[in-house]
Amino acid sequence: MRSPLTRREFVKLCGLSLGTLAFHMPLDWTQDQPQSPLLKGRITTRSIYIYQEPDFKSDRVGTLSRDQIVNFYEEVSSPYGPAYNPRWYRLDGGYVHSAYVQRVEGAHLNEPLTEIPEQGQLGEITVAYTQSVRRVGSQNWAKLYRLYYESVHWITGIEQGPDGSLWYELTDDLLHVRHFVPAAHVRPIHPDEISPISADVPPEEKRIEISLADQTLTAYEGSEMVLHTRVSTGIHIDNPPNGIPTDTPRGRFFIQTKFPSRHMGDGRLNSDINAYELPGVPWTSVFHEWGVALHGTYWHDNFGRIMSHGCVNMRNADAKWIYRWTTPIAGPQDWFARGNGTLIKVY
Repeated sequence: MRSPLTRREFVKLCGLSLGTLAFHMPLDWTQDQPQSPLLKGRITTRSIYIYQEPDFKSDRVGTLSRDQIVNFYEEVSSPYGPAYNPRWYRLDGGYVHSAYVQRVEGAHLNEPLTEIPEQGQLGEITVAYTQSVRRVGSQNWAKLYRLYYESVHWITGIEQGPDGSLWYELTDDLLHVRHFVPAAHVRPIHPDEISPISADVPPEEKRIEISLADQTLTAYEGSEMVLHTRVSTGIHIDNPPNGIPTDTPRGRFFIQTKFPSRHMGDGRLNSDINAYELPGVPWTSVFHEWGVALHGTYWHDNFGRIMSHGCVNMRNADAKWIYRWTTPIAGPQDWFARGNGTLIKVY
């Protein structure tokens, strides 16, 4: 087991954690609001406009910036569209389109574990965001990544953090760097949550079809449709910087590797929240040699429109379902699973 604590140490640190939670939570979560909002959302891009009406042609009356936590009082399906995603949110003073809003009204805190399995423990971020830090020398700490709601990470240890409360050590699956976040901000994922779905169905009876024209994914067991959902596939870029096409490739493929947590982006140590770093991308199923995959998405909610650098962006719950339903089968402590898995047709 990794980093066991005595009962006395655990009780002491838990008390410190509860006393310092307000410091870690984004400010908007601790402020009293004049009325009870129906929804909360995090802004996921540099800035978005507030419109007077739920219509891109109406007057712009303000802006919201990345990682603001906003109260919304109504969800609106606008007759002004856009047709692929007509969902808007009403807030004080206007409306915002849902494309770059991550719903976080389910955010909550968690009871920390007292010990971590030697192979690591999967965990999901359950606050709007949390700031990870890493050690610099023996006494100092430096900011690293900001980790977001419903992203998934490998917990590999537990110890006293820089504020004296209980923090988890996380190990990045790509760079293998160790960094730390408050334990109360991470929910350990129980093995039952990622147990196989329809395991009695022969693997050759399962297939996935992705329509680039419709921006949809459909899963079948034989002739029976078992999942149909909107997705976001790759945007075409002329002369991409790394030479790898950003269009989602067409053809017939098989899932090759599955990762419950995957660091995507440039793969650098970077504390800039605007950098192209996406640690903890959840429920990733790779099906192409370029690394093209089906995976969960916490940085936009604009499914039905092309948005990606080639991958198939999915809602987190749908990506998790695919991860469980497909082969190769991944166990609860597998950092990855490889094999000639479920058939995928992209057309």
